[in-house]
Amino acid sequence: MPEIRLSATARVIVSTPDHFLKRLTDYFSEHGDVSLAARKGRIALPFGTATIEADDDSLSLRTEGEDETGLAYMKYAIANQMLELANGEKPRIVWAGDCAAGGQPPFFREMRFASARNISPQMRRVTLQGERLARFARGGLHVHLLFPPKSTDRPQWPVTGEDGRPVWPEGAHKLVSRIYTIRNIDADAGKVDIDIVLHEGNATPGSDWALNARQGDLVGMTGPGGGDVPEADWYLLAGDETALPAIGRILARLPSRATAVVRIEVDNPLEEQLLPSGANVDLVWLHRNGRKAGTTTLLQDAVKAVPFPTAGKRVFAWAGCEFAAFKAIRSYLRHERKLERERHLVVAYWRRGFDGDNARKQQEKTAE
Repeated sequence: MPEIRLSATARVIVSTPDHFLKRLTDYFSEHGDVSLAARKGRIALPFGTATIEADDDSLSLRTEGEDETGLAYMKYAIANQMLELANGEKPRIVWAGDCAAGGQPPFFREMRFASARNISPQMRRVTLQGERLARFARGGLHVHLLFPPKSTDRPQWPVTGEDGRPVWPEGAHKLVSRIYTIRNIDADAGKVDIDIVLHEGNATPGSDWALNARQGDLVGMTGPGGGDVPEADWYLLAGDETALPAIGRILARLPSRATAVVRIEVDNPLEEQLLPSGANVDLVWLHRNGRKAGTTTLLQDAVKAVPFPTAGKRVFAWAGCEFAAFKAIRSYLRHERKLERERHLVVAYWRRGFDGDNARKQQEKTAE
């Protein structure tokens, strides 16, 4: 990280400071490097750090980030989790220091629809135009797109609250959020490509917007997030249609010395895409052939059939898929392949019977 870092502090009155400290460090141990000694904890995440000290009636918080986005993420993460753990208590969190409340979050951009085209029968590539996009080229593969109501001429966007969390518009200006992967980004030209799977049904705001947006239509974008892949010698990449954009972006960035074993589930051969890469790629497409997405075990079976390299190679496994496949693949990598936390990342992109981002909320509740 750069030497120049931004920081913010807060003192929060709580009834059980040591309990809060223990719960916070336990939670973030799944997401980063955590240490706890006596009444002081330190949390290091990909976008910044936090130190938390407990005394008899409060917690003293200090967050740091490499830039405005990193600091905003740290303040948001710590405050959000503290309030999740409050159990009826309502601690007031007011940050002092860099990145004051009141303005739009530094990880937010207003984007305009530029163009769209289908790259397969069920995948539509949308090009968005915006400003100051360099930060979105690093630090994570994913973004939230914020869709305003159709009846709104001028959307209302989130602002940063005193606790570091975004304050979202409500009522007639309420936004709908969905998570996507930046497939391509040209920060100099101010353009990003987002690949959107086209779904049938009423609760499909992303698909509906991708099919009906007109040039100049506004959409919000926050990010980046969702993790990235570290340097390795051998990669396992697995996913269904929803993970195709992320797999394509990962493959495009791999060096020629790397090997990537890739298993992708789609409906039929018409949904296959060209996925350029300089790496040595072993790619197999898995076809459902009319069976509904999320009803087969094609992906987890294919992952379990992949022979892993012998000792001496740095391995990283990545998967994005439906919730049931997520659980099966994550369990296999952790318990049978014995991969350490930093050597794998498995994400539930969706869940049958749940709309939007509720699959991710269910994922966060799932522990092994």
